[in-house]
Parts: sequence; structure tokens; C-alpha cells
Amino acid sequence: MPLSDHEEGPAVAPGHPVAKGYLLVPPGAPDPEGHGEQNGPKARCLALNGVSQQGVDAASGAQTPRAPEEETETQARLLPKDAGAGTPGGEGAEPARTALSARRFVVLLIFCLYSLVNAFQWIQYSIISNVFEGFYGVSLLHIDWLSMVYMLAYVPLIFPATWLLDTRGLRLTALLGSGLNCLGAWVKCGSVQRHLFWVTMLGQCLCSVAQVFILGLPSRIASVWFGPKEVSTACATAVLGNQLGTAVGFLLPPVLVPNTQNDTDRLTRSISTMFYGTSGVSSFLFILTAIAFKEKPPYPPSQAQAALQNSPPEEYSYKKSIRNLFKNVPFVLLLISYGIMTGAFYSVSTLLNQMILTYYKDQEVNAGRIGLTLVLAGMLGSILCGLWLDYTKTYKQTTLIVYILSFIGMIIFTFTLDLDYIIIVFVTGGILGFFMTGYLPLGFEFAVEITYPESEGTSSGLLNAAAQVFGILFTLAQGKLITDYGPRIGNIFLCFWMFVGTILTALIKSDLRRHNINIGVTSAEIKAVPVDSPTDHKPKVITLSDQSESSI
Repeated sequence: MPLSDHEEGPAVAPGHPVAKGYLLVPPGAPDPEGHGEQNGPKARCLALNGVSQQGVDAASGAQTPRAPEEETETQARLLPKDAGAGTPGGEGAEPARTALSARRFVVLLIFCLYSLVNAFQWIQYSIISNVFEGFYGVSLLHIDWLSMVYMLAYVPLIFPATWLLDTRGLRLTALLGSGLNCLGAWVKCGSVQRHLFWVTMLGQCLCSVAQVFILGLPSRIASVWFGPKEVSTACATAVLGNQLGTAVGFLLPPVLVPNTQNDTDRLTRSISTMFYGTSGVSSFLFILTAIAFKEKPPYPPSQAQAALQNSPPEEYSYKKSIRNLFKNVPFVLLLISYGIMTGAFYSVSTLLNQMILTYYKDQEVNAGRIGLTLVLAGMLGSILCGLWLDYTKTYKQTTLIVYILSFIGMIIFTFTLDLDYIIIVFVTGGILGFFMTGYLPLGFEFAVEITYPESEGTSSGLLNAAAQVFGILFTLAQGKLITDYGPRIGNIFLCFWMFVGTILTALIKSDLRRHNINIGVTSAEIKAVPVDSPTDHKPKVITLSDQSESSI
């Protein structure tokens, strides 16, 4: 049962839904249809394409005293996107409705679970790299590539994947992600022989393709299904599913596949148990996705989402969206800084076993537990950061603080790794994970805010593509440094790049476009339409509930 629409977004007068393609104009601007002036103390938005320029003074901060009857609401007009659109009166028509569906929790849970299994399959080889190195008779670099193939596959496939998400929808993308993840798991079941490394690589390649249809979905699911007061928490929870999979990947493989290379039959049975168990869970989740994962709720959960959903499909241009994103300087800075942070996390996760075994011999199980500690702490960080963003909307400040603390955590981890007290590594790994992994949903949500109304899937996909590129480069470079000079030099290499990312994050200009649309406060730079969308000169009238315009 959908919840009442009164709890979400600004109130809208009957007959005038807020739709993509409409632009707010000043309350004091004249009405072309003869309705007279709108009586409001301050313009809420500027009209674009040369229409109604009286909003300039309001945009620059001019303000007049507010009459008592105007304390609770302010009138504004919208320019319809369709040429020649009618302008019905403000009375007697159905109001636009926003509501929350209870199904949103089911959709979020299903996504978290199959994302978990995909992340588990990413890390299941590298955390016991020495075991698989001996079983298949290949080098450590070959085993590292079983993780890096996830990063390599993402880069060329992200553009068709985000195009599919934007044009064919959320459900089909989810089915592809879950289905390919299931298929890859079953292929691996046929690789449990010493000479079949290429089969396990094939299965891992299928799982890596599945990942392309998974990593870009958290912000889209949060925006499509969740209201403004819970969207950041929902995004953090969706990312948490992937992090939990990494945690399980650190914990279970050392337990399920102990280092028994002197007993080949036992080792073969252990690997088979892990592969078949993964396949069974993946199959169940694929069936669950096909049955219960829906495209979108009956009603949009927010005014920002209502604006996007009401836009005609022919207005959308994927190429134009990509160009707009790369012209957005704050987004480009975030793209690079996010890639550095997440790429460093991927590198540390992939090479953690090698770093731990350098200083602590025969500690494969503890290496997995340290990885588990790192990710569990990060899951807590993700949820806390999501809750904090929903409460404060301080995206820039929170992102920068978490980045700085991640940098400090990496320095502490680097210089305490070789103290011969493994308990210290557990503590420093937890601190590093809390901030480094907690940063991931912050990047997604900050990107959606500064790029609205561009597609969440496209911005998230580009962030993940940058993360994969940096992840490959960092893993190769840090792996070489660890082999030649030891873990400390490899970690100092990551510290340097995280310092660069901190500087880039500090340079990002915070422009919370989606949040401003949801509370009814906009500026001249905010458009709830694609950049070149047509507008009409005939106005419609809506009523926006009064909201604070204090800067965030």
C-alpha cells in the first residue's frame, strides 16, 4: 500500500503536475494568458530560452517583505515542454501524486543479495591466491587477473550497459546482471581440474560482465523507488550488499578451501563445494529476481523523480547525456577522485593476502579475517554516511572529511603492517575499511546531486568505470612494487595517489540540484529538463510549499 504523498516533496496545486520540461519562473512575472501577476516575495526559478527575464533580480538575491498570508506557500508558474500545450485552470483537476511503495524494500533486498554473490565471486580467488596458484600450476599474476578481469571487463562494457539501463529499464538490467552471474557460477563448476584454468577464467569473465549490470544500479534503485528523506540511506544499503559479498569472500574461501595441496583429492572436493554452493545460491536469486523485481513503483517517490518520469522518451539522448557529464567540471573532478579512492580499495583487497603473508607466514585464515574486518567496518561506515546525508544533505563536506580520514587510515595501515602484532593489523584494517569503503555510496549520491537531471545510471557507470581503470593500474603497479620492494613501498604508492584525490575533492563545487528541486528551491543553473529541451511560452500555475532557502 503506497504511503501518503503528503510526506514527500513540495505540495502541488491541483491540475499542475511537476513534469520534466517545465521550468519555474518568478512569482512577480506577468502571465501571458492574462492571469495577472503572481504574488510572491521571491522568484523560485528562472525561465530559460529567453522567456520571462524578470527573475534576474530574484536570482541575484533580491527579496521583498512577505505578507502574512504568504508565509506558508508561494506561487510559481511552469513553462510546459510541449509547444502549444493547453493551459487549464488551476481548479478541479487531479493533483500530481508522489507516494512510497512497500515493494521498494523487496527490490532493494533482492538487489543486495545477487550483488553480494557477484562480489563474493570477485574476491574468492585472490584471498587464497597461494592455494589456487598451486592447484592450477600458474603464476600469482594469473590468479591476480581472476580479480582484475572484473575491472578490465567493466571499462569497454559500461557504455552499452548504461545505454541499456537508460533505454530498456531497470528490470531488464537486473535480470541480465543476476542471470550472467548465475551462468558464470555454473561454468566454474566445470573447472575443478588442474589443467582447466582457462575454464575458471571463462566463468570469471561471465561474472565480470554481470558486474557491469550491477554496479551502476544502487543510485538508480534509490532514486526510482525511495523518497527524498531516505534516498541516500537506500543507496548506501544497495552498495552495502556488494561490500557484504566482499566480506563473505574474505571469510568463507579460507574456511571452505584450506591449504591442503599435499592432498589433491581433498583440495578438489573443497573447491567443488565452494563452486557448487555459489551456483545454487545464484540460481535461486535469479529466479527471485525474475519473479519479484519490478521496473518502478505505481507512483514516483519524489518530485524530482516525477519530473523525470513525465518526460517523453524521445527527448532523451544518451550521447548528449555523456557530453553534458564531461562538460560538468565538478563531476569530472569527482570522477577522478572517486576512481583513485575506489581503485585503491580494489588494489588493497586484491593484494591483501600477499601483504599479510609477507609478514605473517601461514596466516591465510587471518588474512581473510582481516579482509572481513575491513569490509564489515566499511559497511558500518556506508550506512552511517548514508543516514548522515539524508539528515544533513552536506554532500561536499562529508565526502571531503571521509576522503581525508581514508588517507590518514591508509598511512596508519602502511606503517603498522610490519610490527609483528597481527591484532594491530586487525585494528588498522578496520579503521581503513570504515572510511575507505564508507566513501563509496557518498561518491554515488554526490554525483547524482551535481549532475541532475542526467541519468543516475550513466553518472554511476562512469564513476565505476574510472574505479576499474584505476583499480587495474593500481593493482599492477602495487603488485610489482610489493614483489620487488615489499608491501610498505606499495602502500606508500597508494598513499600518494589518495593525497592527490583529497586535493581534487576539495576543489569540487557543490551544486545540489536534485535536492533543490525536491524542496522547491532552484537557481538559474538548475534545469529539470535536458539542456536543450524545448519550452513553450504558455504558463501553468502551481503552488509550492514554503521551504528554507539557506545554502547547504
